[in-house]
Amino acid sequence: MPDDLPNLDAGCVDTPSLGRLRVTDPSTHPPRILLLYGSLRERSYSRFLTFEAERLLKHFGAETRIFDPSGLPLPDGAPVDHPKVQELRELSLWSEGQVWTSPERHGAMSAVMKAQIDWIPLSVGAVRPTQGRTLAVMQVSGGSQSFNAVNQMRVLGRWMRMVTIPNQSSVAKAFQEFDDAGRMKPSSYYDRVVDVMEELMKFTLLTRDVSPYLTDRYSERKESGEALMQRVNLTAAT
Repeated sequence: MPDDLPNLDAGCVDTPSLGRLRVTDPSTHPPRILLLYGSLRERSYSRFLTFEAERLLKHFGAETRIFDPSGLPLPDGAPVDHPKVQELRELSLWSEGQVWTSPERHGAMSAVMKAQIDWIPLSVGAVRPTQGRTLAVMQVSGGSQSFNAVNQMRVLGRWMRMVTIPNQSSVAKAFQEFDDAGRMKPSSYYDRVVDVMEELMKFTLLTRDVSPYLTDRYSERKESGEALMQRVNLTAAT
């Protein structure tokens, strides 16, 4: 190793390579997108917006699932084998990309939205249910346009090791933007939702086959190597 990098473990270094990002056998199945929304109200604008997003994703060729948060217990309020918790976790593992849509309440995402995210663990054994998956964030507001909820969900997406796309949607005065049937009216807000779903599809197609390489980290390779050495040394000493 160069003299100016004395702390670098040569055995764990993997210099990024453009060749490793070229996919020789790309996936041919439709991108799998999970959609979550953050309200239990009968006339829920975050749910309506989620349905609009799903229609667009299907039009763009995605396979979609929407998780209904009704009946999901509060985090730590039930065992992890609760049926709704298991359903949510299995859908997260199934997905290659996700859409999170929350109303803004008291300047933040809703408790219903946060509870869903909190039930998805960072890891289950060696499996990470969200790492490397793409993410689009959207919110609805009862008043003027705000970005508090989408900003918070971006922070959570990064914490969950997801690839959060640059674009996002924030629908102000949502009660004016949907008709009696729950369909979104033509507007610049609707156009932005189209933009976001297009971008999510592009990023999902771009990253899904190289996600393991994109999320392969020096620090984790080094830690795994050290753990292996400890195990080998312990075995040799017994």
